[in-house]
Amino acid sequence: MTEPIVIQEDEKTVIRPAGDVVAAFVPELRTALRATVNGGARDVVLDLSNTQMVDSSGLGLVIGTYNSLQKVGGKLTVIHASRDVLQLFQTMRMHQRFTISGN
Repeated sequence: MTEPIVIQEDEKTVIRPAGDVVAAFVPELRTALRATVNGGARDVVLDLSNTQMVDSSGLGLVIGTYNSLQKVGGKLTVIHASRDVLQLFQTMRMHQRFTISGN
């Protein structure tokens, strides 16, 4: 597993995990997300194009990122979620908090 890719696009910061967002790989992604939010990013896009699975640790990380951004007036958007991940996020009603789109 490699580090997440972080791309600055105008006012948006796009973060693309290198693979699944599961307990074993959450620390690397958490570091990148924290650095992004603490660095002043207010429009964060989580690009899940390389992700097929998100476990409970990954869900916690996404929710925590959303909460951190809300505190500073920012927003989180999730894009390119697989069908299974999109269904999981909808079941958890996360789509009521932030925009989530599939492949």
